[in-house]
Parts: sequence; C-alpha cells; structure tokens
Amino acid sequence: MRLSRNLKLIFYALIFYLFIFLTHRFQILINDYLLHIINVSLIYVILTVSLNLINGFTGQFSIGHMGFAAVGAYISGILTTLIWKIQPNSIYNYILFIIAMIIGGISAMVIGYLIGLPTLRLRGDYLAIVTLGFGEIIRTIINNVDYVGGPRGLLGIPKFSNFTIIFVITLISVIVMRNIVYSTHGRAFKSIREDQIASELVGVNTTKYKVMIFTIGSFFAGIAGALLCHLLQIAHPTQFGFMGTILVLVMVYAGGMGSISGSIIAAFGLTFMSEGLRLVLRQLDEMTPTISIGIEWRMVVYSLLLILIMLFRTEGLMGKRELKILVPEEEER
Repeated sequence: MRLSRNLKLIFYALIFYLFIFLTHRFQILINDYLLHIINVSLIYVILTVSLNLINGFTGQFSIGHMGFAAVGAYISGILTTLIWKIQPNSIYNYILFIIAMIIGGISAMVIGYLIGLPTLRLRGDYLAIVTLGFGEIIRTIINNVDYVGGPRGLLGIPKFSNFTIIFVITLISVIVMRNIVYSTHGRAFKSIREDQIASELVGVNTTKYKVMIFTIGSFFAGIAGALLCHLLQIAHPTQFGFMGTILVLVMVYAGGMGSISGSIIAAFGLTFMSEGLRLVLRQLDEMTPTISIGIEWRMVVYSLLLILIMLFRTEGLMGKRELKILVPEEEER
C-alpha cells in the first residue's frame, strides 16, 4: 500500500513522538532535562517557521517577532493564572488552556494586522523599524504594569505545556504553514519576494498579501509564546526582548531563507547548541575563579555565527530547498 506524502509526514512524526515519549517514559535515553530542551526546540520551530514566512518567503524584514510572542504569552497567562486560576488537573482545564492559547494567538494577530496595515504599504526598511519599536514598547509596557508582575514577570503560571501538547501544536502549525506556502497565496508571497514591481504589474495586490502573511506570522508567534510561558511557568519581559528576536533571526538565516526544513533543523540545532554552550561556559567559569565568564557570552557566539553565515553561506543550510517529505506531491507533477 502506498501512503500519500501527508500520511507519510504524519507517520514519521508519530514515530518521532513515540521514540521520545517511550525513551523518556522508561528513562532509557531521554531524561527530564533533555525532554525540556526538546520541548523548547519544538516551540522555537513554530517561531522560526512563522518568522520565515515573513522574512524568507515574502522578503520582508521583521525584527520584533518576539513582541508578538510576548502578547500571546501574557494574554494566555493572564487568563489561566489570574482570571480562571486553573491547574492542569482535569481535561476541562486543558480545554480552557487551549482556548487561552488561541485567544493569545488571535490577540497577537490583531496587533500584527494593526501594525502591518500602515507600514507594509511602504517599501524599504519601515517594517523593520516599526517592529523593532513595537518590541521595545511591549517590553516597556509589561515592565510597568503591576497586574502582570512588572519587571518581576508573571509568576506561578500553571504548567499546561507538556511534550504531547507541544508536539501536536507544533505539527499542526508546521503543516498549516507548509500548506500556506504551497497554496496560490504562497505563490503570491514568493513573487513579492522575487520582484515586487513585477508582481504588481501582473495583478498581485502586494499590500494585501504582505499584511496577510505578517498577520499569519504574528498569530503563530502568539501561539508559541503561550506554549513557552506555560512550559517555563513564567512570562518575563527579558524573554521576549530584542535578543530573543535575534536568536530566532539567526535560526531563520542559518536554516535558509525560504526553507521550512531548514528552519526546523536550525531550531533544534541552535537550541541544543545554546544549552551546550551554557554548560561549557559554566564549567569554564568554575575553572577560572579569578575571571568571571557569564553565560551571556552565548550571544557573542550567536553574533559571530550570524556574521559567518552572512559572509560564507548567505543561503543558509538548506537555501530554498525542502526535504521531500515536506513538499506536496502536487508540486512534483
């Protein structure tokens, strides 16, 4: 029996899920720490692929992506922690969590639409400037609102995000974004990236499509933010600052602008590398008591990595190529 490409994708994803779940369940290969890193990697997959929709597939330049993740995180966290005050002890509460996560995503989407509508009519780097300002405005507002903890962050968020939920949401998000890329709308996005003037000449409403992809990317960033704060059990302003966006940007460029496969590989690779650097720097700090080596040096490594990518491999790991399993069969006919 020959399986369709979509069924194969789900089949391989199920094998990955069972492997991680069972090896952690019986503590054979995956311990709690490794499972945590895998969970964070899956959330970064959503963030990286959604930013790649905007920067890679449509050729825009957003550097405030974590600001939308902050909106999703805080809105969902306020609902589950401060208003509903629910705990992960019943199916009903998990349903409420899913509703809170969707509301967080929709809130980020609405803000993305309001920001994108005036700025995406213009050309050039206006979107980058506006999104950079938006990220700082969000961080400043959160820092000064006592209701959500101010600079201390929103504490005591219930841990609804477990491996099963994160895996399912990530799989659905990737499939939806993959289908968008290979739809008629996806071709319009790519045409804007290749040549906006030519796209307009053949009748593509470039403003409409740029606002559309920016809104979609903001929605998925909000979903990722909701998952992240319910995994770490805290939503803190520094989690969603400019450096957070730089981290996701590095993942996009390292994986390849315009490649979902590259984004997935880079999200996993750089998240594991980040945790590895944390351990190495901590060991170095203990070995050199007279010289303090903070884990902040990880960002120096990220900056160097971004420079090296720009100099020696501008197309990233995958370029615009995709793994065959992520390409719909219709595209090969």
